[in-house]
Amino acid sequence: MKGKRVERGELNLGQEPEERGAEESLRPQNLEEMIGQPRLRENLSVFVQAAKERDEPLDHVLFHGPPGLGKTSLARIVATELDAQFRATSGPAIERPGDLAALLSNLEAGDVLFIDEIHRLSPTVEEILYPAMEDFQLDLLIGEGPTARSIRLDLPRFTLVGATTRAGLLTSPLRDRFGWSARLEYYPVADLEKIVARSGGLLGAEIEGKAAHEIARRARGTPRIANRLLRRVRDFAAVRDGDSSNVRLDTTRFALERLDVDEAGFDGLDRIFLSTLVEKFGGGPVGLETLAAAVGEDKGTLEDVVEPYLIHCGFLTRTPRGRVATERAFTHLDVPFTRA
Repeated sequence: MKGKRVERGELNLGQEPEERGAEESLRPQNLEEMIGQPRLRENLSVFVQAAKERDEPLDHVLFHGPPGLGKTSLARIVATELDAQFRATSGPAIERPGDLAALLSNLEAGDVLFIDEIHRLSPTVEEILYPAMEDFQLDLLIGEGPTARSIRLDLPRFTLVGATTRAGLLTSPLRDRFGWSARLEYYPVADLEKIVARSGGLLGAEIEGKAAHEIARRARGTPRIANRLLRRVRDFAAVRDGDSSNVRLDTTRFALERLDVDEAGFDGLDRIFLSTLVEKFGGGPVGLETLAAAVGEDKGTLEDVVEPYLIHCGFLTRTPRGRVATERAFTHLDVPFTRA
């Protein structure tokens, strides 16, 4: 898989095409159903209500944070709360300015346009987006050479919802055109327990309280991972216990061990990353490219998927000289704490 950037959950837990429908069915449909991120939910509720009272589109919104925390779900919720049509695309899918122009020209008044991975828009595409966001106008260049001419088309007022895992890569002109920017934080175990219980109900499975807690505490603070672990544990319950409608603690622990998810929620790639840093490089500092080569994984995957949670949990630090494992990482690997 070297050279390909992937999202957490696709690495070891897998996601078959037919599972995408199951994942979609577990998404909260409105703000009332959403669990966690209380301040974000409260603020979003105020902004949506104010926009509806003024009979205006919501200001453009940017959601940013690690993968799997609910940015896409929130974009859908925005459309639902506004009673608006939801249209979705992604930064890599918009290759040319004409692609974006076609998308914008087909919008209707009040529509919610969602662009995932918005940091991956090309500069030429961004140039088209600026007047569309600010003035609801589309600048088009007709023809080529000396006969080329520019025309400006009016667009219906719409709401752009952008999502990114790397807010630092957004250009200042693009970032400044969003009326509100909100960061999604990792979820506490208590919120993830509620999410697991809710998802279990939607899947027709009764989850024991301790089983839900076990899944939640190993889910890396991420609802997407919690739901995927739940579906895999349910599979083990169906085969091992002959009953997927009742998920017990012992089956949950057995399944998580088979899935190679440890007590801290780390999977095989996390442990390879930490053990390589600690055992081969004495805990660092070591550069990301060197680590990626030693691990045999794309550096983008390590930077975007593996490292954020390790840093969040205090196992890793980033320094100007490179990555450094903390004493906690040595302890987790049962290696005496030393520094090369």
